[in-house]
Amino acid sequence: MATEMSPRNFERTTEILNVFNNAFGGLMTGDPAAFQSKFRKMAATPFAFFRGSACLFYHDLREEKENGTYLDPRTSRIWIHGDLHAENFGTYMNAHGRLIFNVNDFDESYIGPFTWDLKRFAASIALIGYGKALSDEQISRLVKVFARSYRENIHAMASSSDDVAGFTLDTAKGPLLECLRSARLQSRVATLDADTHIHGHERHFSKKDGVIEIDEGTKEKVIDAFDRYLATLPSPKQRGSCSVKDVVSRRGVGIGSAGLPTYNLLVAGDNEALEGDVIIYMKQSQPSAVSSQIQDSKAQRYFKHEGHRTVTLQRSLQAHADPWLGWTEIDGKGYMVTEVSPFALDIEWADINDPDEIVSVVADLGQAVAIMHKAADEEGEGSLVPFAIDQAIDEAIGSDGTMFEGFLEEFAFQYSDRVRGDHRLFVDAFRNGRIPGLSV
Repeated sequence: MATEMSPRNFERTTEILNVFNNAFGGLMTGDPAAFQSKFRKMAATPFAFFRGSACLFYHDLREEKENGTYLDPRTSRIWIHGDLHAENFGTYMNAHGRLIFNVNDFDESYIGPFTWDLKRFAASIALIGYGKALSDEQISRLVKVFARSYRENIHAMASSSDDVAGFTLDTAKGPLLECLRSARLQSRVATLDADTHIHGHERHFSKKDGVIEIDEGTKEKVIDAFDRYLATLPSPKQRGSCSVKDVVSRRGVGIGSAGLPTYNLLVAGDNEALEGDVIIYMKQSQPSAVSSQIQDSKAQRYFKHEGHRTVTLQRSLQAHADPWLGWTEIDGKGYMVTEVSPFALDIEWADINDPDEIVSVVADLGQAVAIMHKAADEEGEGSLVPFAIDQAIDEAIGSDGTMFEGFLEEFAFQYSDRVRGDHRLFVDAFRNGRIPGLSV
């Protein structure tokens, strides 16, 4: 039975639902079933709610756009990841054939304050700590270790021409190394066998849950878009060398993909062997949640569309990205395109429970975030961010590491408490049918 809300909770619930309606309303109307699934996933835990509500996070940070701590005209305008939480890290095979552990999922990337990335990560690690029943003292230690690792690595890069080492099979340790080793055991053949079958001496997509057959007109549009995509690759490919064997539509499977048109294409590989086929993923890109709070006319003019933005920033923030990463357009909408790679595995926090091991992982992730911000300085578009990012951040943070750690610690506790409260309000609204357009 629904209970009467306090005025304060009613006001916050209305605010949350309004933000969600502004961010998702059009997609929700088009595919309410997808948002039933998305919101069920978000209802599971406060962390899942946090993952799916980047729009709410940036809505809450809107007052800090100009004069936040550690922000100046440079540090308030760098390439940021935009959805930097503790589960957006994992492995990929880079353009040189090396397995890398790094930040992933760049759908929300944009220009903004560097502290927004750090605050989102700090809040996420506090939520993970709560979920693992860590004490406040243990959570505080985690946030401070992250802040210290980030600051020390930014300082090291700003003070030297030498790069800080990333995480590979040669340099990683603990759970990061295990993630890389697991990725190394994967194979494209196993991925093909999971999603396709052989009929008439040729591969075709299997008709399983989440796979939707499309009409010939739509298939032609997708193949035309694929042809244009090939020209956007770092090493452009010729159409004749990448013939499309099959195309299907897919329902978005992640929390962030609900309602978005997505397609899988089965593409012939570099030889005639069926094991060389490649599965390509094409997803319509949405505006970044960051861009709802950052009005940057230069960035708006630079990006052709949201697919171009997503890919450009992933290439900037993730050094030597997937060689299949590119963009295209269908019916005036931008799409991000990449390989369905067997080597892309996310870090598994469910398997990381020892407090000391968590501390070690968080320190490594702080290093990864520093490398990411530095990579944007090296590989981003100089005309949009025309300065050394690591030096700008290093100067802004200064030498008082204790104050910087306390800054992120305070935010982590304050915002994670808010998320846990918001999660309860969201679940109550959802289960009592108060989300417009969605049945219980």
